[in-house]
Amino acid sequence: MRRFQTLLTLTILFVLTTAAAQAQTGKAPGKKPKASEESLLAWNSMARKIIEMAEDFPEDKYDYKPTPEVRSFRQLLLHIAAVNYFFTNAAEGREVAPAEDDPAPEKYRTKADAVRFVTQSFADGATAIQHKGARGMGQYIKHPFGNRQTSLNNLCRDIVEHSGEHYGNLVVYYRLNKMVPPASRPRR
Repeated sequence: MRRFQTLLTLTILFVLTTAAAQAQTGKAPGKKPKASEESLLAWNSMARKIIEMAEDFPEDKYDYKPTPEVRSFRQLLLHIAAVNYFFTNAAEGREVAPAEDDPAPEKYRTKADAVRFVTQSFADGATAIQHKGARGMGQYIKHPFGNRQTSLNNLCRDIVEHSGEHYGNLVVYYRLNKMVPPASRPRR
């Protein structure tokens, strides 16, 4: 009986995992998604999380810092958006560095200004991925953070990971303000 339950559990997990993978890629099981499609999915997934937080966090708390030594909520959003352009500029053949990775908050005084910059940075990155396509995303360039070659796909994933690390910072800012981040709220 225990063996049957284990087999049933494994079968259910397999079916759920396969269905989730198919839903994410939009492809039938067995069809391999292109690396550029996976990069676009990861990019857009992170974009949704960061943009939702940018729109949701109260404007009167945008300059909140847990300690004086760290970036404010606004500064983190601006940093994420600016670093997105390390990828977008590389994909479009423009100078990658020295991009300004910490824009002056005075340039984005209102919440609307910050949300617009964040949203635009992710939209520009998604457009670059779509324009490059599978072949273009496999192109090798000099990595902006080191003296090495990397593919645009890999650089895209590095930037998504960077955004994810700062997403964690933003979650902490929510919690320290006794707020629940949007992704942790019950879905209706």
